[in-house]
Amino acid sequence: MPVPTEDVFRIEDLRIRAGKKELLKGISLSLRRNEILSAIGPSGSGKTTFLRCLNRLTDLEEGLTIEGRVLFKGKNIFDPETDAIELRRKVGMVFAVPMPLPMSIRDNLMLPLRLQSNSLEEDADGRIETCLRAAFLWDEVKDRLSLAATSLSGGQQQRLCLARSLMVRPDVLLLDEPCSGLDPISTAKIEEALQGLKKVMSVVLVTNNVKQASRTSDRTAFLLMGELVELGETGQIFTNPRDSRTGDYVSGRFG
Repeated sequence: MPVPTEDVFRIEDLRIRAGKKELLKGISLSLRRNEILSAIGPSGSGKTTFLRCLNRLTDLEEGLTIEGRVLFKGKNIFDPETDAIELRRKVGMVFAVPMPLPMSIRDNLMLPLRLQSNSLEEDADGRIETCLRAAFLWDEVKDRLSLAATSLSGGQQQRLCLARSLMVRPDVLLLDEPCSGLDPISTAKIEEALQGLKKVMSVVLVTNNVKQASRTSDRTAFLLMGELVELGETGQIFTNPRDSRTGDYVSGRFG
């Protein structure tokens, strides 16, 4: 039986190898309810591998060996009886590059509902508006939902992908560099959206922008070469890190 827990995710001694290369080296941490947890670290530190493990996108990669436990609401996601598709409905993901589908804005948003059930929800239009508002996109597209999603700007496309991930009401949202390549205004809107979303879900944000982590997250994890060097409240990580490597990274002395 699942173990009752106040943590949404609890990761215990997670080790991932690709052949002889160890991508993650015994990661142990938790994701709390209604928090934004940032994962920072230089390229190749294992941030994206860690993120993809949380909704088992690592299943799609050949040659990986995974050890340890990842508990979602007390249940190990790697147990044979765990339905990976159902897990991904509860643990949504937004990627670095916006991926709107070649269809209308409305159809992009409706697709998750159509995949989830043969019968569409009666209040689909209401849910579309709610999700677009949560992504700070409603006022910009409310009069042109029938237009092609690919006609939107890059920042709008990323917010559309964010809104699309919210349509099935996930418990956790994973974001892999969601603001890379976006202008400061679009980045600010994404960050503002995250502050509203954490009231109803938990968020894991992978970012190479340490300033973004300091602005948006409640706690921050610093990964280096597959190792969890330090995890703490974001204010402590950026002002009084316990490990000198953390201080060197957040201050820009290496990265």
